[in-house]
Amino acid sequence: MAEESVKLLGNWASPSTLRVKWALKLKGIQYECVEEDLSNKSAMLLQYNPVYKKIPVLVHEGKPLAESLVIIEYIDETWKQYPLLPEDPYERAMARFWAKFADENCAPAFLATFLKNGEEQEKAAHEARENLKTLESGLEGKCFFGGKSIGFADIAIGWLGCWIRIVEEIVDINLIDTKTMPQLTAWFDDFLEIPIIKECMPDHDKLLEHNKNFHKVSTSPSS
Repeated sequence: MAEESVKLLGNWASPSTLRVKWALKLKGIQYECVEEDLSNKSAMLLQYNPVYKKIPVLVHEGKPLAESLVIIEYIDETWKQYPLLPEDPYERAMARFWAKFADENCAPAFLATFLKNGEEQEKAAHEARENLKTLESGLEGKCFFGGKSIGFADIAIGWLGCWIRIVEEIVDINLIDTKTMPQLTAWFDDFLEIPIIKECMPDHDKLLEHNKNFHKVSTSPSS
């Protein structure tokens, strides 16, 4: 049986790319990773994602697919080993719900904390903390959002545990409160220490330096 052609167009510092890598790794899928320079997007990226012109893009047997959560669901439906979404329809819906909540509420608030100053930054930080507390309720006493093992929601949300701490280090504002969010803190720590998850993570110091530079450029008066 010929080996399938699987290609991932992404960027090492992209959390959206990282979660697709996690899904492929958990499924044991061999793939070619094509590193994209986001300041000079390749003709291949523009060809495969003409609508959004963004990473990540998964190309399976010549067919491109964009948007990371859509890609993860496709991966789960295409390769049946290590199911990421639960069998129960309600649990499947809840996994999608928390993934969407993190993308639409947690990520924008912590990004605003990273990019704003003064009162706007304080307001964004407060919103980020409140959203993270809400996110914690999705664990409901479980080890992972997926229950006893990691699944779709864990893969979709887990990157926040690293990137939020990078932001905290750069702007010197605490967002993940161990006292008020003990379960979420423990989940972030446990998830990011799983060997198969950890081996896909970018180097911390390299990622910190990358985001420091991004912060400097994004918050400079001329930007």
